Amino acid sequence: MKFAFVTCVQLGLSCIEKIYEIGGKLDLLITLHDQKSVKKSGRIYLDDFSQRNNIPLLKINHINDDEAKIAIKGFLIDYLFIIGWSQVADSELINIPKYGTFGIHPTLLPEGRGRAAIPWAIIKGLKQTGVTLFKLDEGIDTGPIVDQLAITIDNRETAFSLYEKVNQAHEELISKVYFDMLNNKIVLRKQDHSKATEWPGRNPSNGEILPSMTIEEADKLIRATTHPYPGAFFQTKEGKIIIWKAEISNTEESINEIHLKNGKIKILDFEIV
Repeated sequence: MKFAFVTCVQLGLSCIEKIYEIGGKLDLLITLHDQKSVKKSGRIYLDDFSQRNNIPLLKINHINDDEAKIAIKGFLIDYLFIIGWSQVADSELINIPKYGTFGIHPTLLPEGRGRAAIPWAIIKGLKQTGVTLFKLDEGIDTGPIVDQLAITIDNRETAFSLYEKVNQAHEELISKVYFDMLNNKIVLRKQDHSKATEWPGRNPSNGEILPSMTIEEADKLIRATTHPYPGAFFQTKEGKIIIWKAEISNTEESINEIHLKNGKIKILDFEIV
C-alpha cells in the first residue's frame, strides 16, 4: 500500500510523526508553499521531517492544482490523508487514490460539520467533542465514517488545552486505524445526515468583546479564542487590547477589568496592539 499525506498544521504533522512512531511509512508529503498562510493557527513546515525520513515533498498553492493531482497519480497512491487543510479538494482529486481520500475532523460527526471546531465547542458550552476519521466525498464533512474518539471538555477548557486534547486524539486515532488501512480492512459506516449540524467559519473580528455580552458569553469567547487562535479583544483609546486569559471577577473595581451586562471580567494576561 502507498500512502500520501496533505497538511500544513500541527494536527497533521502529529499524525505523520505517529505513523512513523508505530512503524508505518508515507510515500509522498504535500504542503503549502512556505510563503502561504504563514499566520494560520498551528502552521508548520514539513521540510525537516521529509529530509530526515527521505520522503518526497511537494509544495503547492492549492490542493486542486494539476501538479498535486499529477503527483498523486504518479506515485500510485492507494490512500490519501488530507488533515489540517482548509482548502476543499474537488471530486477529481479525492477519487485519484485507489482506496480513497480520508480526513480527520475535530468533532463527533455528523455534529459540527464546517469550520472552527475547537472554538465553537467552547463557545457552545459543550461537555463533549471528539475527532472523526472519515472518507471524503463531494460534500463538506459528509463522507462515511471509519472511526471516532470522544473528548471530554472541562468547565474551564481553553482553546490551547482543547487543541492539545484534539492533537492527542488525532495521534490515537491514526495509530488505531493505520494498519487496518494498510491491510485494507477498514469498515465504513454512513453518517446519519438527519442529525447533522453545521458550524460556520470564524475570523479574528469575531473575537470582539461587546458591552452587551454577559460575563458568561465573554468568558467563553476569551477561552475559545486564546492561543493558538488570534484572541478575544476590545477597543480602547489606547488601542486594541487582546485578552489571552481572564476570569469572572468578584473584586473591587480595578483597571484590569471589563464591565459587561451582568458583571465584570478580570483580565489576567493581555497585550495592546
